[in-house]
Amino acid sequence: MSGHSKWSTIKRKKGALDAKRGKIFSRIVKEIQIAVKEAGPYPENNPRLRLAVQNAKGANMPKDNVDRAINKATNEGANLQEVSFEGYAPHGIAVFIECLTDNNQRTVGNIRAIFNKRGGNLGTNGSLAFIFDRKGVFTVPKGNINAEEFELEIIDAGVEDIELNEDVFEITCAVEDFGKVQKKLDEMGVKIENAQLQRIPNDTKKLDLDAAQKVLKIIEEFEDVDDVQYVYHNLEMTDELMNAME
Repeated sequence: MSGHSKWSTIKRKKGALDAKRGKIFSRIVKEIQIAVKEAGPYPENNPRLRLAVQNAKGANMPKDNVDRAINKATNEGANLQEVSFEGYAPHGIAVFIECLTDNNQRTVGNIRAIFNKRGGNLGTNGSLAFIFDRKGVFTVPKGNINAEEFELEIIDAGVEDIELNEDVFEITCAVEDFGKVQKKLDEMGVKIENAQLQRIPNDTKKLDLDAAQKVLKIIEEFEDVDDVQYVYHNLEMTDELMNAME
């Protein structure tokens, strides 16, 4: 199982058990708002909004919350902008942070403070381009799907990789095939728990258990910032580290 898959799996488990659910809903609401700002309130004419609504369903977000977010963005507008930060946590672990914010100065201050406090370094935009590849990633609950038949059918849509991690498939594709894979899954009547463009490390770095756990605490500290949508890193998620987290 690849590093990002392990990290996704452990976060899914934790998300079902702790207060992260509220953060997930908040993230989706912001994605809905900026999607409406970009291309209007109708999902059928707005692919980004359609994707956000789909992810809301996958996260079991109440429909009232979704409608309220769309209406608010339609009536009041969404004063949000997309910003990203790149830098290094201790031990040379690369960290890429994507945000949606209504106050860039506040967000910059919060992110820089964590880097400084935890012994990391905030870099310049583009400094980690060689470490992360942009990929489409779909999470699909296995349910009663026949794994072999499913893989054979979906592979023709441009899928690069399929991993069955316990009870979910994680499907990876090139950015340009994202829409094609999404359409194919819809045609197959498969429930998509989550779909997004992620930054996948093309190389990972292994640390001893103590150092790795400290880095993950910093990653979670970034994730807890209200303006942060997603945090990507290249720490190798070893079996020892996974067991310690569980």
